[in-house]
Amino acid sequence: MIKYLTRNQIDEEKYNRCIFKSNNSRIYGYSWYLDAVCDDWDVLVLNEYEAVMPLPKRKKYGICYIYQAPWIQQLGVFSERKIESKLFEDFLKNVPKKFKLIDMMLNTSNNFSIKHIKPRDNFVLPLENNSYEIIHKKYTKGRKSSVKQAQKFELKIKKTTSVDAIIKLFRENKGEHLKNRAQDYLRLQEIVCKGQLLDKVLVYEIYTTNNELLGGAIFLKDEFRITNLFSALNKLGREKQAMSLLIDFIIKKYAGQPFVLDFEGSMITKIASFYKSFGAIKETYFHYKKWQLI
Repeated sequence: MIKYLTRNQIDEEKYNRCIFKSNNSRIYGYSWYLDAVCDDWDVLVLNEYEAVMPLPKRKKYGICYIYQAPWIQQLGVFSERKIESKLFEDFLKNVPKKFKLIDMMLNTSNNFSIKHIKPRDNFVLPLENNSYEIIHKKYTKGRKSSVKQAQKFELKIKKTTSVDAIIKLFRENKGEHLKNRAQDYLRLQEIVCKGQLLDKVLVYEIYTTNNELLGGAIFLKDEFRITNLFSALNKLGREKQAMSLLIDFIIKKYAGQPFVLDFEGSMITKIASFYKSFGAIKETYFHYKKWQLI
C-alpha cells in the first residue's frame, strides 16, 4: 500500500535508509538535502519504506503544487528492488489531487513510456575499476591540451569551506543572465553548511600564482557519486583553462574508487561537449509535468 505522509510524519531513519539502499540512490533524496532546498516537502511511501517518492511542494495564489526545487536534478521513485512500470504509475496515481500541478525531474530508473514525460541528458564518468591513466587516455585531444595549458600556468587548487567567494564570482560573471533568485543562493549555502557537517560536500577554489581567484566548484559526495553541483569562472579563469584543471584534479583524486563522477547535465550543447571531452557518457533522466485539474 502506498501512503501519503507529510514532513512531520516521516520516519527519517527508515526514509533515509530507503534512499541509501535504493539501486538508483541520489543524494538529492536524503531528508537533510530536501530540508535545505525545499520550501516544504512530503513523501509517498510503499508499505514500510520499501520505496519512496519525495514531493517538494509549494502554494501560490491558493494553489498547491509539486515543484522542481533548486539544486535538485533528479528525484522520483527510489527503491531497492527494480522499479516496474505498474509500481511507478501507482506512485503517480497516489499523488494527492490537492496538488494541481506536478512538475519534477525523475531519476534514471524512472524510465517509462507514459504521457507527460520528456527525456533529458546527463553525463557521468565511472571512476571505479579505472585508473587515472586509463581515464585520461579517453580525454579528447583538445581536453588533454587544455589541462596541459593550465598546468603550465601553475594554477593552485585549494580546498575550502566557504562558498561566498564562488557564489560572488558566479553572480558577477554569469549570474545576471540567469533566473537564479537570491533565495536560491541562500539554499545553496544551506546545502554546503549541512553537507559539510555530514562530510557530503567538497568545495574547491582555483588561484593564480599571485593568489587571484579564477574560479571554483562545489561537489556533492555520497557513497556512490561525486556530483558537480555548482561552478564559477571569471574571464581569466576561462582563458587559463582553470575548470579543465579542476575536473582533472577530481578525476585523478578519485580514480579507481567506487564512485561515479556526475557532471549534472547538460542539454546545452557547449556544456555537454565539455563534459564529454573527459570521456563522460550520456545518462538519461526525465522531466514529468502534469496538471491535475480534475
